[in-house]
Amino acid sequence: MFRFLSRYREPLIVGALLVWPLVSYLSSGHRGREPSVVDRLVLAVSSPVQAGLTWALGGVTGTVDGYVALRGAHEEAQECRVALAEAHAALNALKEAEAENTRLKAILGYVEQTTEQEIVARVIGLNPTAQFQSLRINRGEDDGVRAGMPVLTPDGVVGQVVRAVGGSADVMLLTDASSRIGAVLQRTRVRATVTGLGDGRRLSLNLVRREDDAKDGDEVVTSGTDGIFPAGLHVGTLRDVQRPAVGMFLSATVKPAVDLARVEEVLVIPVALTLPAASVTREGP
Repeated sequence: MFRFLSRYREPLIVGALLVWPLVSYLSSGHRGREPSVVDRLVLAVSSPVQAGLTWALGGVTGTVDGYVALRGAHEEAQECRVALAEAHAALNALKEAEAENTRLKAILGYVEQTTEQEIVARVIGLNPTAQFQSLRINRGEDDGVRAGMPVLTPDGVVGQVVRAVGGSADVMLLTDASSRIGAVLQRTRVRATVTGLGDGRRLSLNLVRREDDAKDGDEVVTSGTDGIFPAGLHVGTLRDVQRPAVGMFLSATVKPAVDLARVEEVLVIPVALTLPAASVTREGP
């Protein structure tokens, strides 16, 4: 018994202090009275404990409520981010559709102004290497595309078909080093030959005499004398015209009218052509 009291002495004392006010209240017949010394002692001991328990429970409750509110806010923010991403995707899709409609309207407007039955094709591949600058389109022999046919956009010349199979064709770009186009300066009607420089950005103006009237900014169009491209197609704009002290010809570059790195749709002109052998035997890797 003594060992039990010694072992649980502190819990017993605290329990007695907590029970004493109840016993005192019951023994007084529920009548109000002034607190005794023992009552005051019990209240002095139990009040901090009660306040601590109240604070702790309040803190736990506040923490739980805060966690629940924070988790709800996090889930709501996540839902907002998902909705925003979906809205951005839908907006980008609309912008792409609008840009495509603009391009197709330009192509349709060009087609309506011509007498040829152009074949509209979409670019599905690009091979801008120094060895062979070309792009691949989603129209081929099954659609009437043949090697040697000119390829263009409403802005100007893109190149010519060099290989066609069932459902696709390869188009050599006019910037390829093997490309040759009969051209004329639109302002002065000076004839020239435009060749690719192989860098994907520039062309070279050849066979124009030093004394011919040519200057920066002149527009270059196809002459129709090469047996490939019809006359009057926009090739590009003249740049860096130089007249060397020796030699018969001036030198100049031509900036292509078409941004070849951004071409997405093209027109193939299905005309019967008599082509030089070198123009149709070039094949991609």
